[in-house]
Amino acid sequence: MKFSAAELTRQQPLFWDGAMGTQLQSCGLAPGQPPETWNLTHPEEVVQIHRAYLAAGVQVIKANTFGANRLKYPRGGAYALEDVIAAGFTCAHKAIAEAGAEAFVALDIGSCGKLLEPVGTLAFEDAVALFREVAALGAAHGADLILIETMTDSLEAKAAILGAKEGAPGLPVCATLTFEANGRLLTGGTPAAAAVLLEGLGVDALGVNCGAGPLHAAQVLPDILRTAHVPVICCPNAGLPGVQDGAAAYDLTPEAFAEQMEALFDAGVSVFGGCCGTTPAHMRALTQRLRGRTPRPPQNPRVPVVASAAQVVAFGGKPVLIGERINPTGKPTFQKALREGDLEYIENAAVTQAQAGAHVLDVNVGLPGLDEAATMRRVVARVEQAVNLPLQIDSTHLAALEAGLRQLCGKALINSLSGKRHSLETVLPLAKRYGGVVVALLLDEEGIPATVEGRMAIAERIYATAAEYGLGKADILIDALTLTVSSEPDSPAVTLEVVRRIRAMGGWTVLGVSNISFGLPRREPLNAAFFTMAMQAGLSAAILNPNAEAMRSAYHCFCLLNKLDPGCEEYLAYTAALPVAAPGGAVATQQSPRTATDDTGTLTGAILAGRLESAERLAQEALAQQQDPLDVLQSGVLPALDEAGKCFAAGSLFLPQLLRSAAAAKAALALVQAAIRASGKEAASRGTIVLATVQGDIHDIGKNIVKTLLETYHFTVIDLGKDVPPATVLAAVLEHHAPLCGLSALMTTTVPGMEATIRLLHEQAPFCRVLVGGAVLNQSYADAIGADAYCSDAMEGIRAAERLALKIQ
Repeated sequence: MKFSAAELTRQQPLFWDGAMGTQLQSCGLAPGQPPETWNLTHPEEVVQIHRAYLAAGVQVIKANTFGANRLKYPRGGAYALEDVIAAGFTCAHKAIAEAGAEAFVALDIGSCGKLLEPVGTLAFEDAVALFREVAALGAAHGADLILIETMTDSLEAKAAILGAKEGAPGLPVCATLTFEANGRLLTGGTPAAAAVLLEGLGVDALGVNCGAGPLHAAQVLPDILRTAHVPVICCPNAGLPGVQDGAAAYDLTPEAFAEQMEALFDAGVSVFGGCCGTTPAHMRALTQRLRGRTPRPPQNPRVPVVASAAQVVAFGGKPVLIGERINPTGKPTFQKALREGDLEYIENAAVTQAQAGAHVLDVNVGLPGLDEAATMRRVVARVEQAVNLPLQIDSTHLAALEAGLRQLCGKALINSLSGKRHSLETVLPLAKRYGGVVVALLLDEEGIPATVEGRMAIAERIYATAAEYGLGKADILIDALTLTVSSEPDSPAVTLEVVRRIRAMGGWTVLGVSNISFGLPRREPLNAAFFTMAMQAGLSAAILNPNAEAMRSAYHCFCLLNKLDPGCEEYLAYTAALPVAAPGGAVATQQSPRTATDDTGTLTGAILAGRLESAERLAQEALAQQQDPLDVLQSGVLPALDEAGKCFAAGSLFLPQLLRSAAAAKAALALVQAAIRASGKEAASRGTIVLATVQGDIHDIGKNIVKTLLETYHFTVIDLGKDVPPATVLAAVLEHHAPLCGLSALMTTTVPGMEATIRLLHEQAPFCRVLVGGAVLNQSYADAIGADAYCSDAMEGIRAAERLALKIQ
C-alpha cells in the first residue's frame, strides 16, 4: 500500500514511533557515539526498539538515519554513508517481518547542523545536494516515505524538501519543524509562514516535533492548523529534560503525555508521534487513548497566499499592494546600480516601499548584458535580508524565474504566465514545484482580446490547464490587463468588467494600475481614480508605486469606507505621517513612530539596520575626520550592539537581523581596530573563551552564531569546531588559560558528553567557567550537569560571558 497521510487519517489518527536516540542510550549507546552506527554494530538492539514501537500500535517507524548525511559520514571515514542507511532499513524491515505487522518505514532526515547562506556558511545548492544524496539512498533501500524533522530554519527545510523530491521522485515527503520558546524558529520564522512554505512545496503532511513537550507544541500549532490544508503532525518530546543516573530523563509519564496529546487531537492534529524521551510506553498510552477516534479534516478555505520567512499575505480581504520599484525599466540610476552590483541601493528601494505600506515587493532585474539568473539570486537574497515581506519574482526568462523561486525563503508570486501554450507548459511546472502563486496575463498567441468575452475565454483556458498540473484557482491571480486610456478608450471598462466576472466566479485578480495613464500628463490623479474603480470592482491586488501619495490616499480611503479598516487604525496611522500646514504657511510633517533601522545615516543606525557597506563607509569617514578611534568604537559601534541586543531580547529583532547587525559591526570594527593599532592604543580583549560542540554532535549552528557575536563584542574566541572530545577541550583551555568555555549540544544523546567535559574542566581547570546552550537543555538540566551558566539563546550567551568575565576579573 502506498503511503498517503490524507488517506490514512481519513478515518483514524496516524501513529508514528517515538525516540530512537534515548532508547539506544538505555541500551548502552556511549556518549558521543553516533546512533546510526548501531545499525551496523548493534543491529539486534535497533530491531528490538522498532519491534517495541510496533507492539505499541504505531503504523510508521523511522529508520535509524536521523543524522546520516555526508557531513557526518564523509567518504573514507570509519563508516560508509550508504552502509549506515542500508543497515538502518534492514533493521526496520526485519522488525516489521518479525512482528508480522503492516507498517511503513520512513527515511528519517534531520538537520545537517549548519546555517545556510546568507546567514550561515553552507550554500543552498550544497544543502540540496546533501539531502538529495540521502533521499536517493533511502529510496534505493526501501523507504515508503521521507520524514524531514527537527528543522529550525525554514530555508534549510526547503533545501531538504527539494533534495528529497529530487533524490526520490514519487516518494511522499512529510516535514516537521522545531520552534523556540518564543514560538518562532531559530532564524525567526513564524508557524503560519513556515506552514505556507512547506505546503506550497507539496509536502504530504507538516507540523512540529521536539521542543519542550505537548504543551509547548500547543502554543504554535493553532497558527499551523489555521493555515494548513494537509494533515498536521505533532511529535513532541516527553516534556522537559533532566538528569537521572547520569542520563537524560524527561518529566512526562506515558499517561500524562497521552492526556496532553489528546487535547491536540481535539484541536485538529491527526498525525502523532514522539521525539526525545518518548518510549514505546508513551506511544502505547497514546494509541490506546486515541485509537478509533475520527480526526477532524483540514477545513481552511483555499485562497491565494504568499509568505516570507515570517509574514503571510493572503488575498481576498483588503486589496494587496505589490510594490513595483525594484525594476530597472525606465530607471537609469537603478540600471547603474544593477550593473555595478550596488545592492545597497536596491536594499534602500525595498525598505522605502515597505515603510510606505507595500505588502509584497516585485523583484525584476532584467537588463541587457546581465546574467539575469545570477543577478536575481543575489538581489532576492539581499531583499529578503532587508525586509520581511513576501516577494514577486518577475521575469520573462524562465531561468531567472527559477533562480529567484528556488532559494527564496518563502512562497512567492510568479510574474508572469499568459495564455500562450509555451508559457503554460513552462511556467506552470515551476509553480507546482516551488509553490508560487502565478500572475496570469489574459493574452495569447493572438494578442490581447478587445472584448470581455475574449479575455474571459483565455482565463478559462488558463484555469483548465492549471488544473492539469494540480493547481487550482487559489494558485492564480488573473491579470485582466490595464491598457493606456489615451490609445484604448474602451479598455478600462473591459478591464473592470473582467475583474468583476473573475471575482464572481470565485477567482482573484491583479492589475498594474499605473499603465492606465501612460503617455499622459499629471498621471497620479488618473492612476488613483482608476485604482479606486478597480478596487470597487473587486480587485484583489495592485502592482503600483507605494510611495505615490495619490495611490496611498486612494487605498486608505477605500479601505476605511468599505469597512476594511476596523477602528480607522490604518487610516489614522497613514494621516499621522502626512505633511500638515504649519503657522506662516510652511509645511511640517507630523511625527510618526521611528524604527531602529530608520537612521541609517549614522554609524550606529547603519549597524542596527545591518547595512554593511554603509557601516564601513561611515566608519571610514569618521576616522578620516581625525576622530579618536576609541571614541568611534564607544560612541558608534558599541551602542549599536547594545541596542541590537536589547531589541533581540524584546523580540523586535530576530536572528538573521541580529547577525546582519553583527556583520556590519565587525566590518566597522575591523577599520577601527586597525586605526587603534596604528595609534599605538591597543584595545584590550574582554577575555578568552574556548567554544566547542561536544563529542558526537555535528550540529554547530548555535556555536557558530555565538562565536560571531562574541568576536563582535570583542572577546577572543578559540573555536574548536564540532564533535570535540572532552580531552581536546581541556587541552585548549589549559593552553590559552581561558577563563571561559562555551559548550553546545543539539542531540539528547550527546548531552552526557557535555557533562563529562564539564566534570573534566572543573577537576583540572578550576579557573574556567563553563557556559552551555542547545535545544535539548534548560536551566535545571544545566544545573544538574554542573554548568556555571545556561544560555537560552545567542544574546544570553554574550550577556553570560560578560557577567562571568567581570566576576573573574
